[in-house]
Amino acid sequence: MRSSSAVVLLPDAGPLITLAYADALDLLFKPGWSIALVDMVLHEVTRNVTPSSEKLAQWVQDHHLAVVATKTFLHHQRADLTATRPRKAHLGELAIQEVMNDFALFEPPKTGVFLFEDHKIARTSFLLPDNCRKVSTRAFLLFLEQMGWIDSAVDIETRALQAGRAFSRLRFPPA
Repeated sequence: MRSSSAVVLLPDAGPLITLAYADALDLLFKPGWSIALVDMVLHEVTRNVTPSSEKLAQWVQDHHLAVVATKTFLHHQRADLTATRPRKAHLGELAIQEVMNDFALFEPPKTGVFLFEDHKIARTSFLLPDNCRKVSTRAFLLFLEQMGWIDSAVDIETRALQAGRAFSRLRFPPA
């Protein structure tokens, strides 16, 4: 991968929620990459009152995180306004894919790391430009452990589970 300043981490809703349950959102900063939240994902994690919604909104505000506007979210907002039943499934992933496709057009291209948790994403043909990667929450935590930035990936998973988060047991990439 490129230098850490040229890499942008784009977390989906699942990893954000899991790390919020584990009180470990700041682990996203460990690699030194930029973090950008896609507007649709931010909406997904904050639109309803949940055990993690306020924590996530406050974390984004405290860290002044960049929020990337997408056509996907704009379409969702318009559908909401016109009282049509807006599609809700997989819009965050669709918006992230939109952003990663835009990264491929930058000169030089930005490297995007799509952090996901939904096992369906790992098994489907999610189109990624050559300059982008997809990484599961578990693989990201293992990376942090291997780099010596956390003591134990399992400890973070355990904290999330003990706080009530049930997340995918899928290992991606497969061992």
